[in-house]
Amino acid sequence: MEAAAQKKKNFLFQIFLALLIALPITMSSFHQQASALSNGLALTPPMGWNSWNFYACNVDEVKIKQAADAMVSSGMKAAGYDYVVIDDCWQTGRDANGDIIADPVKFPSGMKALADYVHGKGLKFGLYTDAGFTTCAGRPGIYSHEVQDANKFASWGVDYVKVDWCDNGGMDPQTRYTIIRDAMANSGRSILFSICNWGINKPWIWGPATGNMWRTTDDIFDYWQRVTWIIDQNVPLANFAGPGSWNDPDMLMVGNYGTGAVFGGGMTDTEYRSHYSMWAIMAAPLIAGNNLASMNQYTKDTLMNSEVIAVDQDSLGKQGVLVSDLGGLQVYSKILQTAGTRAVVLLNRKDAASNITVNFASLGLGSSVAVRDLWQKINLGSFSNSYTVNVPSHGSVMLKLTGTEATTGPIVSGKTYRIIPKSTGLSAAVDGASMSNGAYVLQWDYGIAQNDKWIITATPGGFYKIINVKSGKALSVENASPDDGAKVLQWDLGSTGNDQWQIQGLGQGYYKLLNKLSGKSLNVSGNSLISGGGLIQWTYAPTDSMTFQLIETDITYEAEAGVLHSLSTESTHFGYTGTGYLAGWNAGGQWVDFNVIANAAGNYNLTFRYAGGAGTAGRYLYVNGSGIVNNVTFNGTSNWDTYSTVTIPNVPLNTGINTISLIYDVAKGSTNWLNLDSLKVSQ
Repeated sequence: MEAAAQKKKNFLFQIFLALLIALPITMSSFHQQASALSNGLALTPPMGWNSWNFYACNVDEVKIKQAADAMVSSGMKAAGYDYVVIDDCWQTGRDANGDIIADPVKFPSGMKALADYVHGKGLKFGLYTDAGFTTCAGRPGIYSHEVQDANKFASWGVDYVKVDWCDNGGMDPQTRYTIIRDAMANSGRSILFSICNWGINKPWIWGPATGNMWRTTDDIFDYWQRVTWIIDQNVPLANFAGPGSWNDPDMLMVGNYGTGAVFGGGMTDTEYRSHYSMWAIMAAPLIAGNNLASMNQYTKDTLMNSEVIAVDQDSLGKQGVLVSDLGGLQVYSKILQTAGTRAVVLLNRKDAASNITVNFASLGLGSSVAVRDLWQKINLGSFSNSYTVNVPSHGSVMLKLTGTEATTGPIVSGKTYRIIPKSTGLSAAVDGASMSNGAYVLQWDYGIAQNDKWIITATPGGFYKIINVKSGKALSVENASPDDGAKVLQWDLGSTGNDQWQIQGLGQGYYKLLNKLSGKSLNVSGNSLISGGGLIQWTYAPTDSMTFQLIETDITYEAEAGVLHSLSTESTHFGYTGTGYLAGWNAGGQWVDFNVIANAAGNYNLTFRYAGGAGTAGRYLYVNGSGIVNNVTFNGTSNWDTYSTVTIPNVPLNTGINTISLIYDVAKGSTNWLNLDSLKVSQ
């Protein structure tokens, strides 16, 4: 947008964000997700082109006709793009009857004639307006003219209306957009309704009954960090999208290279392709925003890859979800209409090329899977259990997996996970990041305080203890209650069974969690759809509020979960993860074995987290029975409540289980006291 308009919009956004945080929202406000709008439109995510990202206010009739021409001649129309949408700055005022006026200088033929031209190309025609008094560029909004403007748009042959949220006077967005929805619905023409209120007041909750798509975030800009920020906001909202109703992470930046009208110096080809891959896996509207007449071949190949578009347009209408996130190496999965198939994006957000692995069992697929690379358009062959590929920095690999549906595979004991209700995409977290017994567990946005990460470790009888990374306390049922509705909280690990859980794989990457003592299921209280909704136990039913993802967040093995030889676990000092640490060990014959699972043979980095007091300690490192380092040096950390890490790079591991042993051996140079907290394995 123009600088003044952008500042105005950002100012309003900050005001509403502050109000949203400050004002209490009752659980009943969003108790049930609204049913989908039934206007028969957008049964798959809309595809098209919008003028704003390249032209902003510098738009006119000639440019729109050129865009429509290029949509056809470039192959975009044949690839599925069919909406040509004029954004802000086409309107100048209202006549004596209150009818909206198209700029007679920029659009001398009028909107009806321009719509006819677009329709004559076999395309559809879209316009922009604003729910408030004026648009973001200061042009007339639709406020108090909802019916009049809707009827005018229909008379012009408009097929798509984007409705912004500037100059709204503090109005309630759900109320405003419902009024506009009804005006469009009664206009006599089928008009796709695009809500653009930047995610304010959670439009994904009320949007399905109101519009065909709704913006989930503030504006996209033409640089990588803005794209990844939007991905993180949009991905958790997967369960709110579906045929006729879509989460909209904003228009595409592909092909602009910093030459458009929107802020940002541009991205690399690799980053643009990752941007497009993620929009496709998220079942997002694919609304291009570049100059269609001057696309280079790479941009054309990105925007018109039929196999990637097919993922976005899959008729089942599932939005992809995050499956694992190991230090910026991410796996996303989208369930496709054909049983036993998944689309997958392996996204590398690190600043160096790295191997990324997709484990088939974590997607609810059987062990044997055929893998196709959708960007290379080649079949890679059949693989067992997993597939690993090296992904460039900020790059992505997009795959189609074809196998058979299976029960979601068991989790790996000793690793760290986020627990995500399917119904909301939020993360199970300890209230206030509390370290205290009795703090309740609720659902919240992903955080950085570690209170929404859990170490899941097997216990006898097929159960698991679920330990909060921040506090070291166990997920438990309050007062060991057997009753429906009993709250879930954190408490010191005990022996009554109310702090142990059976984790049963369902299908398609989901699980149910059943309490050992009561047999009841972890559940979101009242089917709350907002941050702050409490977790309780309830008699299991196959509902989304009792269905969970377990998203692996890193490969961390807690020392106390290892196989201990003449060692003890303590928890008298602070700052450890899990339930404690291996204490002090400084005598021959003391060691710990970590059973580490590698998805593929290769070189890995081993990072030990420890507290070292004032002195420097040494330990002998064995891997699979072979000596690797005679004396790993653990420098002092000044006190026993302060932690540091030491990394041994390029350690060869085999596929499957590897035994990593850290041993006190005087003959190899081992010295001094050491408190060992965990081992992290990375590539």
